[in-house]
Amino acid sequence: MEISKAELNKGFTNKDWFYTDVNSGAMVFVAPNKAMTTPNSSNARSELHALIADDHDIGPYEPENNFVLASHPEAEKYGAIGGRMSATLSVDHVSQSGDHRHNDSFSVVIGQIHAGTNEPLKIFYRKLPDHEFGSVYWNYENNALEEDYHRRLDISHNVFGQAKQRFGHNDPTDGIKLGEVFSYDVHVVGDVMYLEFTKDLDNKTPVTRSFAMDLSKGKYLGNKYDAGYKNDWFFFKAGAYNQCSTGVVRCKNEGMEAGDYAQTSFYKLALEH
Repeated sequence: MEISKAELNKGFTNKDWFYTDVNSGAMVFVAPNKAMTTPNSSNARSELHALIADDHDIGPYEPENNFVLASHPEAEKYGAIGGRMSATLSVDHVSQSGDHRHNDSFSVVIGQIHAGTNEPLKIFYRKLPDHEFGSVYWNYENNALEEDYHRRLDISHNVFGQAKQRFGHNDPTDGIKLGEVFSYDVHVVGDVMYLEFTKDLDNKTPVTRSFAMDLSKGKYLGNKYDAGYKNDWFFFKAGAYNQCSTGVVRCKNEGMEAGDYAQTSFYKLALEH
């Protein structure tokens, strides 16, 4: 089910999947382990897809609704050069079932930059059922195109905790607990993506991790199939993109009561272009 920008502006909510928490005021996103999906994904989601144009009749994938890097050869045709998305949120729940050997198990994507085909940024939260702490990390997908499309590769970068946790690994105590509020800031300026993540927001000395990456260059870490994103276009997404599906990840679909869902609460979500 896709809800239009016009419907959202009229105050659309869904009591199960997208609503305002009456106590905290947070914008809540919920996604079960199995539900309707987009054509190119097997994962359920409750997300917002950012659109730049004010005209509701312009399609989501038209140039006016998307942004590009400064080096794009036809940058003037698009809605913006660069952009910024910042969020303050908590992850309240991740699936309790799944194959721990698969990195998508027990995880949810809470923010993205999506390009025309691939994804230069996916921000993950993942917590194993036997751990108290979860991990926040981000993936860069090398932009393998056309005949090299099957050579796509997600490259993980640890923020808080550690990616690729398995049963038997130590609890990532430098990570983030379910329900703990933290923030991220994604800022694309020129050709560079700047990332900033902050936890312990109520402490006198919050903990911040920062990253910077030129998205135009390609061949990241020597990967010859990475064309870079100089010629691509982008849009932001935020919410709960549940990575625990009933396919190869082996997540169950026995209902909310069994814990087969992901949930996030956004206390702030801001977009700039």
